[in-house]
Amino acid sequence: MSRTRFALASLGLLVLVIDVAYGQNYPAKPIRIVTGAAGGGGDFASRLVVQAISGPLGQPVIVDNRSGSLLAAEAVSKAPPDGYTLTVQGAVLWILPLLYKAPYDAVRDFAPISLMLREVSVLAVHPSLPAKSVKELIALAKAKPGELSYSSSQVGGQSHLAMELFKSMAGADIVHIPYKGAGAATIGLLSGQVQLMINSAPPMMPHVKAGKLRALAVTSAEPSLLVPGLPTVAATGLPGYESVSMTCILAPAKTPAAVINRLNQEIVRALNQPDIKSRFLSAGAETVGSSPEELAATIKADQARMDKIIKDAGIKGE
Repeated sequence: MSRTRFALASLGLLVLVIDVAYGQNYPAKPIRIVTGAAGGGGDFASRLVVQAISGPLGQPVIVDNRSGSLLAAEAVSKAPPDGYTLTVQGAVLWILPLLYKAPYDAVRDFAPISLMLREVSVLAVHPSLPAKSVKELIALAKAKPGELSYSSSQVGGQSHLAMELFKSMAGADIVHIPYKGAGAATIGLLSGQVQLMINSAPPMMPHVKAGKLRALAVTSAEPSLLVPGLPTVAATGLPGYESVSMTCILAPAKTPAAVINRLNQEIVRALNQPDIKSRFLSAGAETVGSSPEELAATIKADQARMDKIIKDAGIKGE
């Protein structure tokens, strides 16, 4: 072995030893989870998990709310990579930079820890629409190009991109009508101003049960506990379709692997606790513990897929 290769190997071994030693002494002070505004999804997820991991870690875990997920992500991307500053984020972390100039790189500037939650959406139509299934909806949309319309809560949001993915895969021309907020978008569907919508299950299902909307399918790859008995879009007309809202936890890039693994172990353990799973399910989300590597692959794949949808649909940030 050459001197250069020997030196590099020795340096790599030294870094590994330092990382392991750091991990064994971690944590030695309180940990901070930076997330969006109080009362939001990231805040709720952070506070439930904090209750379960503070004890095993032996240090307080504090939730630090910022006025938006963008500010939270920026703060953590610039924090020291020591495991004491983390962030809980949704897919907006890696989708927002596709629409706007962001002060961070979603892949380069963060170290994934674990996927935490998955929230499914429901494809629903106004009762006046004759379609009773996804297959019938696609056939109707193709028979009447440009005549059907759908609502979304915001340009570039989850409901918008989920529907654009549906349109792309189905080869259907359905007009997008953006509203200012999920509530207004739902009212647009209930009033018949638009004919269909993809939205989070919890606010949609009461209208379905009341007969004011007709639910056709869930957007997850597999049937969901949140809406038992409702089939998937993929199984009823659009094979391969999947669109779910994700929540994950990350650290700054270059955080020692030993620290990431310790955090992953405690967070996944917490997410598997029956009471935690039940509380999240009651709030409309299913717990999903993953490895750091699985989360990294999920982020890269979803960002690439959404980038194609955004470009193909010509979506621009407002």
